[in-house]
Amino acid sequence: MVQGTVQVTHGGTSRWRRRSGEYPTLAAALAAAGDGDVLTVAPGTYRENLVLHHAVTLRGPEGGLGSVRIAPLDGVALTVRASAVVQDLYLEGQDRAAPALLVEDGCPELTDLRVSTHSAAGIEVRGAGARPLVRRCTVENPAGVGIAVLDGGGGVFEECEVVAAGQTGVSVRGGGRPRLERCRIHHATGAGIGVTGEGSGLEALGCEVYEVKGAGVQIAARATARLTDCAVHRTSADGVTLDTDAVLTLAGCDIHDIPENAVDLRSRSVLTLSRTTVRRFGRNGLSVWDPGTRVDAESCEIHDSTGDYPAVWISDGATVALDSCRVHDVPDALFVLDRGSRVDVVDSDLSQVRNTAVSVSDGATAQLDDCRIREAATGAWFRDHGSGGTLANCTIDAVQTGVIVTKGADPTLERCTVTSPAEAGYYVSAGGRGTFTACRVTGSSGFGFHVIDGCRTTLTRCHTERCARGGYEFAEDGPLAEECTSDESGPRLAAQSASGGGFAGAQAGIRTVTAAQSSVPRPAQASAPVPRPADRPEDGAAAAARGSGEVLGQLDALVGLDSVKREVRALTDMIEVGRRRQQAGLKAASVRRHLVFTGSPGTGKTTVARLYGEILASLGVLERGHLVEVSRVDLVGEHIGSTAIRTQEAFERARGGVLFIDEAYALAPEDSGRDFGREAIDTLVKLMEDHRDAVVVIVAGYTAEMDRFLTVNPGVASRFSRTITFGDYGPGELLRIVEQQAEEHEYRLGEGTSEALLAYFTELPKGPAFGNGRTARQTFESMVERHAGRVAQLSEPSTDELTLLYPADLPPLPALPAPC
Repeated sequence: MVQGTVQVTHGGTSRWRRRSGEYPTLAAALAAAGDGDVLTVAPGTYRENLVLHHAVTLRGPEGGLGSVRIAPLDGVALTVRASAVVQDLYLEGQDRAAPALLVEDGCPELTDLRVSTHSAAGIEVRGAGARPLVRRCTVENPAGVGIAVLDGGGGVFEECEVVAAGQTGVSVRGGGRPRLERCRIHHATGAGIGVTGEGSGLEALGCEVYEVKGAGVQIAARATARLTDCAVHRTSADGVTLDTDAVLTLAGCDIHDIPENAVDLRSRSVLTLSRTTVRRFGRNGLSVWDPGTRVDAESCEIHDSTGDYPAVWISDGATVALDSCRVHDVPDALFVLDRGSRVDVVDSDLSQVRNTAVSVSDGATAQLDDCRIREAATGAWFRDHGSGGTLANCTIDAVQTGVIVTKGADPTLERCTVTSPAEAGYYVSAGGRGTFTACRVTGSSGFGFHVIDGCRTTLTRCHTERCARGGYEFAEDGPLAEECTSDESGPRLAAQSASGGGFAGAQAGIRTVTAAQSSVPRPAQASAPVPRPADRPEDGAAAAARGSGEVLGQLDALVGLDSVKREVRALTDMIEVGRRRQQAGLKAASVRRHLVFTGSPGTGKTTVARLYGEILASLGVLERGHLVEVSRVDLVGEHIGSTAIRTQEAFERARGGVLFIDEAYALAPEDSGRDFGREAIDTLVKLMEDHRDAVVVIVAGYTAEMDRFLTVNPGVASRFSRTITFGDYGPGELLRIVEQQAEEHEYRLGEGTSEALLAYFTELPKGPAFGNGRTARQTFESMVERHAGRVAQLSEPSTDELTLLYPADLPPLPALPAPC
């Protein structure tokens, strides 16, 4: 139905040739119009599908922005196939298979349009001949793509805004190549900007992508893009992703407030960054994977991590080059893993790093030239065999330990200086090697160079001064040292003997000791490499400070576990009363705090261990109360001596908190012969005795297996005085877990669903693979998936339909195994 008329002013070079006419429909007006004519549309709603074949001007009345609605019931609202001018219109579409505005040819000018639609795309530019200039247009399409540029299309979008999109905000594929200037894309479900396919490309200048339920910018499958002075923030997934030979340049961009990886690259993608800032990210600032994948960054800054992951993660053969960059206020700065992976860093600053500034492991390589590392737990750690690289002209200041070399790693350090370390300047152990030339240590609170375990390290022209425990400490048959000096020595040192033995006596301030005499400094944060981004966060994050009453309240809120709660409360009461007796000047009963947790998987053992640590911290028994969770793979090494080192490192990470060893019985397998797991148990027992007040150890596993574990070492049973058994959940408790999950995720159980769940859990087989609480959560997740498949078929579901779970949403019971 037409609500208005269309006035057509026919063009001409002379006034007498100009004429006007009024038409009842837009279709009739367009049929009469030719190139150069102006169509002025009266306010109203037009249920027509318009096609512009001529270079006409189509516009609403002057001063009546948004008063003209083009709103057909189906199909494309407006198709442009010429270099027309369209302005001041309101376009609506309802066709899920067609766009609201389609540009197929020409260089039209589209200005001040409002596209509010529930269609396949708000604006679609399709075909090599389509090159529109789109200014100040707004697109709202909660059902599909905001702006799509396809099949060789292009054009320029200036000051446009995608305010909502049910899929990608701006989608480029099939060789499309648009340019975006000062555009805003937000509230998209999918990527904010997506570019995919060989030949596809995008250039964006001064644009902003935010509030996106997905990745902010996604480049894939040989596509290319360049973003200049753009911002990407507040996404639900990664900020920027590149995959499969994608190429992206970021210049002067700001990527921030990202809960996942700020930038993630894979499969031979290439990223070039300059003057770009990456900040406030939950996982990695840069996550770089796979052979052929490369990042080149110049004058960039990565800082303020909100998670527990390395700022820059390089693995599986990828390469990263940083030039004049800053990385600061992060848990770890650079982690390089896997053979073929490499980082090259020049004239850059790594500072305020809570753990390790540079970690190199699994055969990776790091090259640092003229870099500055300060305020870190460990400056650089070369962890294992095949790992190496070069540090040249670098300074490391205000760290716990300057450089650590372990387990066969073999780096080269030239003209590097470590200043004011709290422990050793350079620490080599467990078969580490390394070549140190003209390196210096100044003002160490420990040793300057501490080389133990007979490591075949080479030191040439090194110098130490003002080291509290001594300039050098070597084990017998250890490093080769030549022309090394110390402020304790006076004259230059003589060269090491050809036999490789230590220096005689205390010559030149170098102390040579046997391995048994060596006092091993404890490297700060001496942990195994952190988990990869897909794994759990680094154990050892500080627990939030809460009162014991609040933590016990959370314990009480857990479903079931009545006997466990009583045991923990009894322990807590004993510790609290003991503390008060000490304050009153009375003797306090000794309470052994190490525990054994037994029971099936999924019964809450890890959760209770974490809460137990918080309770002990709130009572002042533990310094931090954090939880470090390990298993056999974290403690047992591949060769003699490595297991003790790994166990010591795990124990040190847990200092001030709880060391939780899951499936502890795996450390002592039956009929194992010579197994290194026994070495882990022996080391652990000694550490628990030597540092009884520093760490609480909890071992956990199946009941029968844990009974056997307690007998493998005479000291094990005496260290663990209390066993807490976690029983399996009953059907009613499993139902309560599902109810809690539903409440947390804003679902409700419909009529009869609780009864159906109770029957379901009653009939569910409880074999060895039964997961208890995990099974309840998986059941809820399956119900949500089945509910989504049912409700997605409804055109306009109500709130009840979106939230209610019914018995039909329950997954089928797993089939029982066939009898033999």
